[in-house]
Amino acid sequence: MSEEQAKKPIKITETVLRDAHQSLIATRMPTEFMLPIIDKMDKVGYHSVECWGGATFDASLRFLKEDPWDRLRKLRDGFKNTKLQMLFRGQNILGYRPYADDVVDYFVQKSISNGIDIIRIFDCLNDLRNLQEAVNATNRFKAKEGRGHAQVALSYTLGDAYTLEYWTDMAKKIEEMGADSICIKDMAGLLVPYKATELISAMKSATKLPIQLHTHYTSGVASMTYLKAVEAGVDVIDTAMSPFALGTSQPATEVMVETFRGTEYDTGFDQNLLAEIADYFRPYQEECLKSGLLNPKVMGVNIKTLLYQVPGGMLSNLVSQLKEQNAEDKYYEVLEEVPRVRKDLGEPPLVTPSSQIVGTQAVFNVLMGERYKVATKETKGMLRGEYGQTVKPMSQEVIDKVIPGEERITCRYADKIENELSKLESEMKEWKQQDEDVLSYALFPQVATDFFKYRQAQQEKVDMTQADTKTGSYPV
Repeated sequence: MSEEQAKKPIKITETVLRDAHQSLIATRMPTEFMLPIIDKMDKVGYHSVECWGGATFDASLRFLKEDPWDRLRKLRDGFKNTKLQMLFRGQNILGYRPYADDVVDYFVQKSISNGIDIIRIFDCLNDLRNLQEAVNATNRFKAKEGRGHAQVALSYTLGDAYTLEYWTDMAKKIEEMGADSICIKDMAGLLVPYKATELISAMKSATKLPIQLHTHYTSGVASMTYLKAVEAGVDVIDTAMSPFALGTSQPATEVMVETFRGTEYDTGFDQNLLAEIADYFRPYQEECLKSGLLNPKVMGVNIKTLLYQVPGGMLSNLVSQLKEQNAEDKYYEVLEEVPRVRKDLGEPPLVTPSSQIVGTQAVFNVLMGERYKVATKETKGMLRGEYGQTVKPMSQEVIDKVIPGEERITCRYADKIENELSKLESEMKEWKQQDEDVLSYALFPQVATDFFKYRQAQQEKVDMTQADTKTGSYPV
């Protein structure tokens, strides 16, 4: 075999425009800050740039007073040679409830037609039924327009049910459902280096689809995990430019590029170009530190994540919930209760929203002195099957105590939701200036309506601080 054939450069997805700032500065990076550096980023040779979806949609409308669709169009205009990628929460799209298939379908269409190439689709329970419609919609668009790539992401987690066989079976099912690639999405940094070797090797033998690995530096092992995964044959890794890398973000792009330089996995990226890009982001990182937007706490290593197999964000939520109740002394009791509640609820991966559901219920169980004396609305929804099917059966004893005699859902929850696009359209028609507005409204009705009012006021040059939004009087 010639030297050229033996080369298998590792591909890189850059996260600085989405997950890196979502993880470190609560998704507050504005579009206007992104635009000047696009030209340089476009020359790097990335497999893709992740720049949309996840929490960016909500944060743009709610905090930055920006239209997320406008951001996507501007990024698309700037990136001439690089694929753009988004994160999509299956049937929940980018919102916090399941939507009807017609809304999912329309959102996929509009995402791709406005500039997205790769849609990474995940479900908090790894219930593939909640991903199928988004995959189908992407494939329909691709058949018609020749663009669009459906990547199904598996939420990585630990537990009795999550054997190598579980992961390889899932890989085969994802291939059968028509996805273009698979991502292992390790939100909590739980995948350790030698387990990555086993996992990637097993999945590569189970499927022909390309495999991408996404992790977070929270527990301190992520760069080593990438190294072992690349050696085991993973196709793509997610990294972030160094000023917004590490901590709860991803390993640094420049470090991974240097790690593989001169090996068969050499990316061929130009470190001088990467240095110029890092120089652009560094003053902004310093500004975020100064303003308090970037908290030094999220930049360290949280070893408890590995010890308790609980995501870092979930640990800090538990601390703040106990603080509110003046019950910080119950922290370790709650930590012991978390795996028990998780088992009762069918051992779901601990990601949004299942991590919040399990954590809050564990707090109630400890503080009340009796398990499930009080159950949250979300715990009840989980037990009813509203979120989907869990990998293990839920505790019958808990079901009988919390939702006695109630009917449980065994079908895909979205099958019970009537088409809702035309209803949403009629609710918000007075604000509609573009087709995409109905989708912003569908996901965040109140937040989007506030944004539409703000947008109209800006167009009419109204000072919103002087506007009486109660009576609808807007001084010019």
